[in-house]
Amino acid sequence: MTILCVRFQLPATSEADLPQLLGMLEEFTPVVQALPPDGALADLRGAERYFGRDAVELASVIRVRSLALHGVDCVIGAGPGPMLARMALDDAAPGVTRAVPGEPDAIAEFLADKPVAALPGVGTATARTLGDYGLDTLGRVAAAPLSTLQRLIGAKAGRELREKANGIDRGRVVPNAVSRSLAAERPFGRDELDPDRHRRALLSAAEEIGARLRALEKVCRTLTLTVRYADRSATTRSRTLTEPTAHSPALTRTAYGMYEGLGLQRARVRAIALRAEGLDPADQASHQLTFDPVDEKVRRIEEVADRARAKFGPRAVMPGGLGGAAA
Repeated sequence: MTILCVRFQLPATSEADLPQLLGMLEEFTPVVQALPPDGALADLRGAERYFGRDAVELASVIRVRSLALHGVDCVIGAGPGPMLARMALDDAAPGVTRAVPGEPDAIAEFLADKPVAALPGVGTATARTLGDYGLDTLGRVAAAPLSTLQRLIGAKAGRELREKANGIDRGRVVPNAVSRSLAAERPFGRDELDPDRHRRALLSAAEEIGARLRALEKVCRTLTLTVRYADRSATTRSRTLTEPTAHSPALTRTAYGMYEGLGLQRARVRAIALRAEGLDPADQASHQLTFDPVDEKVRRIEEVADRARAKFGPRAVMPGGLGGAAA
């Protein structure tokens, strides 16, 4: 067990604390990958040798330091690879590290009875397709002929799914910088059921991120949506944009698309957050030219609105959908 997946139990409005917590992890290993809004992967292979402790023992030290220095508890999963560490995290409880041993028999036992959707990257549509053919657990998927899986979900996807169901974890921890992203969070004063208020919060967050990106002369390549619920659980979805952008309408359309894809039914939402990731200089980004005069007009209006906000404040110009709203 050399990989930890850590989820910090941050209050809904404290995502800004994540960089400090990542810095604490980097005192143990430089190989830390941020998983915004509240998590991280850490590769402890070098740390185990240096400190003379295994990953579970180091996880206990990390938990104590997180509480002592930052007042933040955490939930930790450990495994021989990133995929298994993430899945172990789903079974973990505060104060106890859920560890998956590295032996093949132990990995197979851990995976056997889990639903297919428990695998990172497997969506509801794929799980439904497999379930229609009785392949509703990872143990059954692992035992299924490769040709059957490829016929159901495609050649590449079938091969990758079968490998993962058999515990073959080809992932690795890729160090990144949470500073290469921008986040905007909209907490609600009470648990919110109204989809219209959810969408206004998304519009407000997308407008803020777009304005901040343009002020920094940056564009983003990926947008991540996090919806936090009344029971403290959260759903996170990411989408790569068709082209890097800081254009607020494009960010808003993408955010709406991810939100609609969640299919929330009477969900009690406590907060909604958007994060722009993969930031690059705007002058190095390509832009698909268009003959649509409306698009060019909207961009010119956006430039004028940015100048007005810089002079008179961020609420000087707002979309009509936010007029009189507190989002």
